[in-house]
Amino acid sequence: MGLKVIGSGFGRTGTMSMKAALEQLGYVKTHHMEYVLKNADQRAYWHGIATGETPDWDTIFNGYQASVDFPSASYYKELLEVFPDAKIVHTVRDVDRWYKSASETIYAISKAPPAWAQKFIPFVRKNKEMVNGTVWKRVFHGRFEDEAYAKQIFRDYTEQVKADIPAENLLIFEVKDGWEPLCAFLGKDIPDTGFPHINDSASFKKMIRNVKMFFGAIHVALLAGVLALIWWLMS
Repeated sequence: MGLKVIGSGFGRTGTMSMKAALEQLGYVKTHHMEYVLKNADQRAYWHGIATGETPDWDTIFNGYQASVDFPSASYYKELLEVFPDAKIVHTVRDVDRWYKSASETIYAISKAPPAWAQKFIPFVRKNKEMVNGTVWKRVFHGRFEDEAYAKQIFRDYTEQVKADIPAENLLIFEVKDGWEPLCAFLGKDIPDTGFPHINDSASFKKMIRNVKMFFGAIHVALLAGVLALIWWLMS
């Protein structure tokens, strides 16, 4: 099958809305970090890439017709070598709003597990290695918390995409632009329904709270166990 559309825009530029829009236009399925985190095979594939393995892009995207969001967005040049007929859609938004959103959602969730969990729990450790190796270190060089630096990376990345991709094969797109430019670029009829606008910030923040509460409860339980052991040894 192979990818027909490659999204090169960073996470938090409307990629969930873009995923829903592309699937509504017939690009089923559309790859997204959501699928990576929910699928053991996908996590293993991307963990391998993050730790230096040569990717098998055909296997990774088997069954997918499009891709958006991290981690695939930062590999658009490599993907074009394998899927040369794919069109590039580069989602953008106001850089200040993007940084605030990314800081409060995708970056915050990656930092939510405590250091001990990231070190000693294999599932958490591998997820950290995967996300760091494909996003935070690869794209932002470990400096996402440096706001000015991260924003400049965002700007420079868009300019790099423009330099790499011929204009006829590239759409710079904001989800507020709606169906018209996207459908014209992809040669699709405009749907009768409105363009999907999925704001999942609230669900991200709820997830972050739940992760912190979960590991907080484990920490309390471990501490109680240690104190009980000390009391037993001293009694």
